[in-house]
Amino acid sequence: MFDSLSDRLQSVLGDLRKRGTLDEEAISRAMREIRLALLEADVNFKVVKEFVAQVRERAHGQDVLRSLTPGQQVVKIVHEELTALMGAGASGLAFAGRAPTVILLAGLQGSGKTTAAAKLGLLLRKEERRPFLVAADLQRPAAIDQLEQLAGQIQIPVYTRRDSSDPVAVAREGIEECVRQGCDVAIVDTAGRLHVDEEMMAQLASVRDAVKPHNVLLVLDSMTGQEAVTVAEAFSDRVSIDGVVMTKLDGDARGGAALSVKAVTGKPIKYVSVGEKLDQLELFHPERMASRILGMGDVLSLIERAEQAVAVDEQAELEERMLRGQFSFEDFLRTYKMMRRMGSLTGLLGMIPGLGSQLKDAEVDEKQLARVEAVVLSMTLEERRRPGMIDGKRRLRIAKGSGTTVQQVNQVLEMRRQMERMLKQVNTGKGPRLPGAGGSARPARRPSNARRKRRRR
Repeated sequence: MFDSLSDRLQSVLGDLRKRGTLDEEAISRAMREIRLALLEADVNFKVVKEFVAQVRERAHGQDVLRSLTPGQQVVKIVHEELTALMGAGASGLAFAGRAPTVILLAGLQGSGKTTAAAKLGLLLRKEERRPFLVAADLQRPAAIDQLEQLAGQIQIPVYTRRDSSDPVAVAREGIEECVRQGCDVAIVDTAGRLHVDEEMMAQLASVRDAVKPHNVLLVLDSMTGQEAVTVAEAFSDRVSIDGVVMTKLDGDARGGAALSVKAVTGKPIKYVSVGEKLDQLELFHPERMASRILGMGDVLSLIERAEQAVAVDEQAELEERMLRGQFSFEDFLRTYKMMRRMGSLTGLLGMIPGLGSQLKDAEVDEKQLARVEAVVLSMTLEERRRPGMIDGKRRLRIAKGSGTTVQQVNQVLEMRRQMERMLKQVNTGKGPRLPGAGGSARPARRPSNARRKRRRR
């Protein structure tokens, strides 16, 4: 989402980093470029004005002008102000001392509210809570069916009533059913409209008064740009929201809504949807998002995704085999599935500091990984465990089964051989070492007889 804004800001701040000193002209030029970049990203113009004024004031401070690295100081200021713009820190849910905790989801039709309910339920279950879904959206015909299907996929109980047209009664009965089933978090999905109107707000207020939620979350579609900020203001004024769930953050929108909503409404972004899959909802960390926008990476989020994607027993077994210098196609499949659970390869590479900017123009062909997986899945179990037994006839069969060529099958086999060879070299200390790890990249060669004779002379 923030690609265009990120490129512009990194270009501006990159020029400042190169300067040994900063003067008024350089600061003014940088502030002008930052203002244009934010406006082009569809950030609210009042927010842009205040943001640039704050950065300019701090950039003129004596700590910056007298610094040995004034450009780096300005980058630090922009990072801190971006973080403050989106919120001081991660803002989680408020949980009741006595179950159940009630979460009310509101939003316009098409914002992804029903899907967000299921995603939030799955996320809470990973946190060892017992979520329960309530289908109180009685306006959209397919809303109840959609929530039931999503709940079935993640095996979370859901309360529905197709014979009722009263969302207040359905919401209240849903909370009661949540208690009877021993669940501790009730997520209430309410109706949306195509635009903000009095009828919708009155109905939502009635549901809120009936269930007395501990959290009222507004689901906003980040693709709607500045309209999302207008919607957030309207909901905040009428039903007093506690936070925002930002959906479609993996899309190609310019990102202005995500940067504006906190400053305009005073309510934090609590969660962001980073993909279509039900497990792609994350707690929003303003400081990490600011780092990613400025090209500093997001190592903490990368580590968290890896921990969620890799089971402890899988990791231990894979590490043990790698330490023995073994890497079969079974190991490849495990590694591939772990990576797929972490998200898109392009997104993961963007979290590595310094790598995102280098790869911004590179095309990462994730279909290539899928082709490699098809080749491996076309092998028998014995062939995956003993790749050395794959002869010409077997390669032809594997190619036909995977829809690839024999040449592509050979490439996959060679890829595995190189990986195993590298692991053996690393484990025996004969492989290349990382820079700064001590020693040279290659072991020292013994001098020849002729060289020894020359030394004696």
